[in-house]
Amino acid sequence: MKLDNAVILNGSDLTVDEIVGIGVGDKAVVLDPAALERCRASRAFLEEEVAAKRVIYGVNTSFGPMCNKIIDDEQIEELQVNLIRSHAAGLGDPLKDYIAIAVMAVRLNTLVKGYSGVRIELLKHMQWMINERIAAYIPECGSVGASGDLIHLAHLALAIIGEGQLYHRGELVDAGKTYKELGREPMRLSFKEGIALMNGTSAMTALAAFALFGAKKLLNLSCVTGAFAIEIFGGIDDAFDEDLHWVKPHTGQVLIAETIRKLYAGSKNITLRSEMHEKIRNQRAEGPVYETSINVQDVYSVRCTPQVLAPVAEAIEQATRVVEVEANSSNDNPIIIPEKKKVIHGGNFHGQSIGFVMDMLCMAISTLCNISERRTNKYLDKSLNEGLPEFLIPGTLGLTMGFMGAQYLATSTTAENRQLANPVSTNTISCNASNQDIVSMGTVAARKAFKSVSNAKHVLTLEVLADLQALSFRNSQGLGEGTARIYRILNQEFRQYNNQSIFHDDLVALRKRLFSSQLFDDLSVYWDK
Repeated sequence: MKLDNAVILNGSDLTVDEIVGIGVGDKAVVLDPAALERCRASRAFLEEEVAAKRVIYGVNTSFGPMCNKIIDDEQIEELQVNLIRSHAAGLGDPLKDYIAIAVMAVRLNTLVKGYSGVRIELLKHMQWMINERIAAYIPECGSVGASGDLIHLAHLALAIIGEGQLYHRGELVDAGKTYKELGREPMRLSFKEGIALMNGTSAMTALAAFALFGAKKLLNLSCVTGAFAIEIFGGIDDAFDEDLHWVKPHTGQVLIAETIRKLYAGSKNITLRSEMHEKIRNQRAEGPVYETSINVQDVYSVRCTPQVLAPVAEAIEQATRVVEVEANSSNDNPIIIPEKKKVIHGGNFHGQSIGFVMDMLCMAISTLCNISERRTNKYLDKSLNEGLPEFLIPGTLGLTMGFMGAQYLATSTTAENRQLANPVSTNTISCNASNQDIVSMGTVAARKAFKSVSNAKHVLTLEVLADLQALSFRNSQGLGEGTARIYRILNQEFRQYNNQSIFHDDLVALRKRLFSSQLFDDLSVYWDK
């Protein structure tokens, strides 16, 4: 792998986007020389402490509730391998290889910080594995997220020591055989290195990074579909007026309203409040009360998009901050601080922070699905869709069904995401002979968030397809500058659905286009000139 587009790992500034980039193979990794010097100092101090017969947890003691069992120096390296083999006890589908590589990258970054006392050889071996696209086989189930991701990271460590199975360039292969084919020896761990690999939050952090990466795309796309909805239904402009949102200045609300305004700027489809009064008065009939056919206000799923998506945007921002702090933290135990001559035993491995924000992200994504599903329903229901064909059917009603069947996808998946929004980070269960008597379930929360984001992509894909179908009937010629540019791009491969093809195929193609590209990474490209 070329190193000209590499991420420099120094334990301080690894970002969510970089974690994802390393995982999917867009970026290689290099180790910061200054960070390696810190690691050398940390290892040297730890070796001095071991030589001085200091009792250090996980170095010359056993683990968990057996920490009072002291291990002879002759067996402290065997201790590390025994820990890995016994804790490599996960089950379930394996993490995708690109996620497993991201897990290793996050673990490497935390070790490079220089407070774990591992050797430089281990760090360089992990760097080689990442750049060679060697990923551990990591079953998804098993972490309680308290002494870190012990089971997940034990499986990671197996790949490092050449045992079990691993992925090499996407293929599941025997670990020992792969090392031989590559002419490389597996890593032989020294004292402290097994627990340093395992005692941390790197699995939940990597999963969280991928969830957030997808969530950001979803939020941007939700702004696009929100703007399309206003244009398709001729929504009223003042719901997005800058002054309206400055009197309720939630950061996310102001941002979402501004984004949607910029997307539909120049539209000929928007209803201006200033022009409504005369139109309504011209419909006046006899009697003290008359009913106008002109909407005085739009429904909430059109009008309240900034208010609904505000906490979604803010949740993503807060979760990103927390995940990036965790990715650049030393979450090992014990911590080695050579400049202060300290070996500190504590609980930095605990994943409560990740658990909290991943539960919060699930709530945010569920909310995003709620408004998307309601807008899709409005397009399809003839009593709500303001003159669009029933179920957006272009042909003979009844003989063809249009979007009738596809709506179940959005409805059922939105319901599933509501269930996933129930928190798991509060569901602590004491384990490990009550040594781990309060646990975070952070990895369960991160897995839940990853699933929620994947589900939301289904929901938004259907809404975008409904947008394009609706625009094939009306208002496509008067779109704003931003929405028109996006429409032209998406419409290049769109064909009006007329029951002559399998709906699934259209969904698969559009979902891939929306989320396996950079189309909506930066919306400003659609309004900047």
